[in-house]
Amino acid sequence: MYWAVIIGLVLMIPILAIVLDSPVGQALANRLARGERGRETPEIGSRMEELEAEVKYLSESLESLREETDFVRHLVEGSGNGEGHRPGQGD
Repeated sequence: MYWAVIIGLVLMIPILAIVLDSPVGQALANRLARGERGRETPEIGSRMEELEAEVKYLSESLESLREETDFVRHLVEGSGNGEGHRPGQGD
């Protein structure tokens, strides 16, 4: 009976080491660590709002650049076919 308990404990040590070293074990450790630091929510909330505003600004800038690129591409494609107005033709 005692030998079974001792063998069980000896086998549990490497199994526990493998589980704790796995990504699941590391995620659990990170979650436990964040739980203790979770009291800093107002600071994190304000930083999240700033990041969301920055992402919104960058998304709008990207969309504007896409529209400008499409406009320029249409101008270049149109001028290659003889269509549209070419700069320097009497204006």
